[in-house]
Amino acid sequence: MPLIHKDGVRDNSHPLNLSDREDGVDVNVSRPPLYEVYMRMAEELAKRSTCARLQVGTVITDAGLENVVAIGYNGNARGFPNKCDSTEQGRCGCIHSEMNALVKAPGQMRDKVAFITASPCVVCAKLMIQANISYVFYREQYRDTAGLAVLEQGGLVALPYSKWKDAWRD
Repeated sequence: MPLIHKDGVRDNSHPLNLSDREDGVDVNVSRPPLYEVYMRMAEELAKRSTCARLQVGTVITDAGLENVVAIGYNGNARGFPNKCDSTEQGRCGCIHSEMNALVKAPGQMRDKVAFITASPCVVCAKLMIQANISYVFYREQYRDTAGLAVLEQGGLVALPYSKWKDAWRD
């Protein structure tokens, strides 16, 4: 019997999303899957970003998707002016949302799951590997896709997650 993807996203291989029981799927998906809920939390966090070019939010959960263990959004360092240091692309001086979340996440916890509004850059991807992240769900692809290749090389599962982006919104 083929595996059923509870959230209806065939590429989502997270263990909690897979079932070999036909009754394990919410056929109507009458409420947002947890993956979408955490992604929307990341979108709300991105609204706090002070970066002039790209506002990004991150939510990190435990492997069971039961606890949010850290959050972050991009912006300047604590106590610094709430603006970019420079208008030059790639040199704005903002700390990335993933970095802000990772410094707050428990390092010893294994198989954490990250929900990010944009796919990570190379440095953030390497930090996620070091921080024991196992799955990365992202809403939009960043202009430089090299970070996704780093995640793959490090054995992390990275998945664009936008199927439910506009569902259940008023």
